[in-house]
Amino acid sequence: MPSQSSSPPLGSLAIQAPSLTPQLVHVSPATCHNLSIFKDLLKEYRRLDDTITMRLNRSNAQFRDRDRAGTTGKGSIQDQACAYIWKDLVENWKRRTEIVGYCVNVVDQSMTEKHKLLDGLDGDVRVKRRTQAELFADEVKRNQVHNELSVEKIIRNRSLDAFKSRCQYFTPPMTDIEARKWWDAAQSQEAP
Repeated sequence: MPSQSSSPPLGSLAIQAPSLTPQLVHVSPATCHNLSIFKDLLKEYRRLDDTITMRLNRSNAQFRDRDRAGTTGKGSIQDQACAYIWKDLVENWKRRTEIVGYCVNVVDQSMTEKHKLLDGLDGDVRVKRRTQAELFADEVKRNQVHNELSVEKIIRNRSLDAFKSRCQYFTPPMTDIEARKWWDAAQSQEAP
């Protein structure tokens, strides 16, 4: 059965793979201070982890189809599919870790600046109250952003468990230093 080039293979590409026209998102301090945007951004990046079982199934099917067409790579179909998904997972984990780490630093720095400002205020009670209110709001943001570090650990562990259940014999090649670093960190349940 011939496939049309306009229709995505194996279902929706929005779920199967990253967007073919990815949107470049510039994370700024404003992104970190707006918890709605921050959480929406992380939600988008977590989509791969949320659909890992389906992605593994589809990846296996994709590599089986390549094998039938005679365009296979090295190793078994399962190994190729696992390597492909592992690469996506590592790239996603790395981006999310960078975003969360950046926002943790931004919010912590904002709190430090407000503490210094508060310590330097002597007389104006209104300015002092306003600064204390902003500091309280920043503390709430800080707690939310720091909580994302724990959430990341839980999500990575869940994804790793699903991955290992399907790719029991997979280990990243020694030549891929970045993938090995994440693999070792995942084995010890820490962030690299």
